[in-house]
Amino acid sequence: MNVADLVRESLREQADRGAPVPGDFADRVLAVRRRRRTRAMVGTSIAVVTAAVVAVAVPAIGSDSEEQGPRPASELQTDDIVAHPGQTPPRELIAAGNTALAAYSTSKKVEQPDGDAVFTRTYRLLDQKTGTYRTDPRWSWLDVAPGMRTAAVLERGLPARRIGLLNLLTGKVERWIPVDHGVGGVEFSPDGRKLVATTYAKSPDLLDKDRPISDGKHEEPGPADPSRTGFYVLDVASGKGSWSEVKTKRGGFGMSDINTRQDFDFSRDGSLVYSGRIREPSQQYYDFQGRKKSTPVRERHLHWAVEARLSPNGKLAAGDFAGGIKTTATEVLDPLTGKRVAKIPGQQLLAWADDKRLIAWDIEPGTSEYRNRLVLVTIGSKKTVPLSGYRSSKADGVGRWTPVFARR
Repeated sequence: MNVADLVRESLREQADRGAPVPGDFADRVLAVRRRRRTRAMVGTSIAVVTAAVVAVAVPAIGSDSEEQGPRPASELQTDDIVAHPGQTPPRELIAAGNTALAAYSTSKKVEQPDGDAVFTRTYRLLDQKTGTYRTDPRWSWLDVAPGMRTAAVLERGLPARRIGLLNLLTGKVERWIPVDHGVGGVEFSPDGRKLVATTYAKSPDLLDKDRPISDGKHEEPGPADPSRTGFYVLDVASGKGSWSEVKTKRGGFGMSDINTRQDFDFSRDGSLVYSGRIREPSQQYYDFQGRKKSTPVRERHLHWAVEARLSPNGKLAAGDFAGGIKTTATEVLDPLTGKRVAKIPGQQLLAWADDKRLIAWDIEPGTSEYRNRLVLVTIGSKKTVPLSGYRSSKADGVGRWTPVFARR
């Protein structure tokens, strides 16, 4: 992959995942690429029994038919590891431990008549009847609740004026939650009972022709000026909640402290929300009224761009890339001290399968770092278990896909 492709690929994935876009973008691509975030998966401290209850409670959004019909494919498949290393993008269910690939997206840059561009996602959701991933072109953004019965969805054309609660057994939206402030991203709380919806004045996926970036050979639209306005915290069952304004701060040269897309997410216990920041501290927490709060003790050494975050029991924290030029590795931290307690295989930690295993990206030895696949890694072991096929190393096309994980 040449420099031009590398910059374009990094920009594309940053817009898709909301990763840092500093002023010296081209110079920092090699560092930023290890800190991509599409969606930060909130760790959960809920025990297995509680998770089973949530799996039943979350989809109760206006229809009883799903409880009377056949069990979801994600529940019928009881194997500890469900892998399809020959499939990319995946066609059939992928899962490990208590976590499953609930959906994934591909994206492309869509040029606008005024010269701007918008990164547009196409989602493939797990069909709970067949156990296969099916394209659903209706949605510009989504998140899947624990139990994989319900997804929160946003229609095309962000920011959206309503949030849908999609029944993953029927494929139908059971209920719409109208909002007064346009929403660009939604995330479930760890117990699946609340939503945090990030509001924007403009699309958080906008690329602005008046803020171009250059790879030395040509220019293309760059990340638009952040337009985030605040967040809603909403009760899933009733749709009720409140909106809080959060103003975007400006630093030197008028630069913002957040990215064009910088969604809010929940803290580990679901009592606070947080936002990533370009500058230190890397995370800022808020209560549901938009007031700044101190970082929870066990989350002080997390970085918002490392998606796996805390282990289910809260005793370990996913760390950043710890490999070298020719080898990949990641680190696991003590969440109280921030010190490394283990070094394991993998390129990027995405989700915990249980308290000792994680799902990660890892590359094919001797190839581009972008030619990676999902693997299962275990603390204390150098062995990796392939879960999917390798993603294409090309910057564009369906060979590049972004996973959405959920507790099954």
